Amino acid sequence: MADADAAATVPPPGDEPEAKGRSNSILLPILGILLVYLLYRYLRPRLRGLRLDRFTSRLPACLRRSRTGNTMLPYFQPIADRLGALQPYLAPIADRLGVGAQSGVGPPYGRADALVKFPGGEALSVAAILEAPGEVVAKSSHSTLYRAAMRSGEAAVLLRFVRPACALNSEEASAAARRVGAVSHPNLVPLRAFYVGPRGERLLVHPFYAAGSLRRFLQEGIVESQRWNIICKLSISIVKGLDYLHTGLEKPIIHGNLKTNNILLDANYECKISDFGLYLLLNPAGAQEMLEASAAQGYKAPELIKMRDATRESDIYSLGVVLLEMLAQKESANDITPNPRDILLPVSFKNLVLERKISDAFSSDLVRQSKKSGKEKNLNAFFELATTCCSPSPSLRPNTKYILKKLEEIAK
Repeated sequence: MADADAAATVPPPGDEPEAKGRSNSILLPILGILLVYLLYRYLRPRLRGLRLDRFTSRLPACLRRSRTGNTMLPYFQPIADRLGALQPYLAPIADRLGVGAQSGVGPPYGRADALVKFPGGEALSVAAILEAPGEVVAKSSHSTLYRAAMRSGEAAVLLRFVRPACALNSEEASAAARRVGAVSHPNLVPLRAFYVGPRGERLLVHPFYAAGSLRRFLQEGIVESQRWNIICKLSISIVKGLDYLHTGLEKPIIHGNLKTNNILLDANYECKISDFGLYLLLNPAGAQEMLEASAAQGYKAPELIKMRDATRESDIYSLGVVLLEMLAQKESANDITPNPRDILLPVSFKNLVLERKISDAFSSDLVRQSKKSGKEKNLNAFFELATTCCSPSPSLRPNTKYILKKLEEIAK
């Protein structure tokens, strides 16, 4: 009787494999769906902007340019033809993956609206920009600046390549670029064109100024940089440009990264402020890296924590540091004494004032000129205005209209 009960509880030999088969039949599709989803998430950002139809149509041409083109073309041409024939069936899949004609981060390669032109950039083309030989002028955490030689007879341009990892998506970046490109003022570097590539690359095209930056002008010890009238002219032109950004537009633009490296000079010692609103094209991480670099150089206002919180007052603080740099003492290359120009911190100048060594903060040639021409009071007034701009309290910093008025009075 016990044997009969035991036999009744033992499952038939075929039941267990059937149960395992049912579980496998459920698990495998789930794993398959998960694998397809992971591949989709992995491939989509890496293939965006890669047009499948253009790839298949360009394959034979690419092979002809290669060394093995003559021998391999007969084999690859049928493959390209078949892929082209399958395009109507592959198009929906390609669009879902972000590699079709209607997908991608930026405009598809070759589309006319991939290059947005602004006044002065009407003659530019995608081919001319991308094929122009260039040299690296400067690098930062968020972008690289190139001096590019265009076609013979045309003026050189500055190309700023914004790293895709630091940039906003194409729609937001294009909107920000259009806002910056609409700005026109004699003391602002204009944006000639903005290009969004098929793989998310972004290029800003600006005119090139052979005289270089204000920082270079000050550091190289050029005689003109020691002249009082030149310093006043440079200062006034800087404030005019900043004043237009703050008060001359329907929607003000905060510079966010004002420093002597971002102020260019023309042949007549007129300053052109560059990179205004550049942070508007960057994602929060890229903008924060820009702010940290500014802080390391001493230009960041103490209350500014995030770049998106930049204000007119934080721009004024940076302006004050720039004005102080223009007064700084130039040391010879063999002097081991720290150069206040290299410190770039207003506190160093304030300490000199407290120690009654204010003359040590100024260029010695500048002091001699001011005494000789009776402009010593003007020099001190310039210094006081610059330090007021660097006030720790934003509410105590003057606005651009006041600064411009005072500078014009000081320059008389």
